[in-house]
Amino acid sequence: MEHAISTERVESTEKENLKQLVGFNIGKEQFGVDILSVQEIIRYAPITAVPDSPGFIEGVINLRGSIIPVIDLRKRLNLYKKELHEGADTWIVILQINNRVTGFIVDKVTRVLKIETKTIEPPPDIVVAGLKSQYIRGVCKVDQKLLILLDFDQILMVDEVLELNTLHEPRQIANPL
Repeated sequence: MEHAISTERVESTEKENLKQLVGFNIGKEQFGVDILSVQEIIRYAPITAVPDSPGFIEGVINLRGSIIPVIDLRKRLNLYKKELHEGADTWIVILQINNRVTGFIVDKVTRVLKIETKTIEPPPDIVVAGLKSQYIRGVCKVDQKLLILLDFDQILMVDEVLELNTLHEPRQIANPL
């Protein structure tokens, strides 16, 4: 009996030292988000544009009767441009951020990663100092490449969150198509 308890403690400690991330790419760059933030991942869905919305908001999608705003992460992070074509090889990662369900367009979802927390280093000060928002949580090495761990709770600034909130109030569609 004592051996079983001791094994549970070791497994618990190992789990506490690991962080599970959903890996994704934007261009050649690798990013990760805590798996606990991810509600689901879908292939590209038809996006309805919303007039007068901020430039990084692509529009809204109807996901099983819920209207969800969709943000082009490439535009939000000011990464190099890529034309977005309907039906393109892109993915939408649906996240729960700031108590709101929001979709983020990424080029490719790679896999679930288990990263030792001790291998995650804080981002370099010079990088973080130039950011308007503190959305880079850390950096780690995966398969000989750097992976940037994003904090989606910080990816939007306060005024952008307010704009997103005015885009629509969460509601259900009576008869989804």
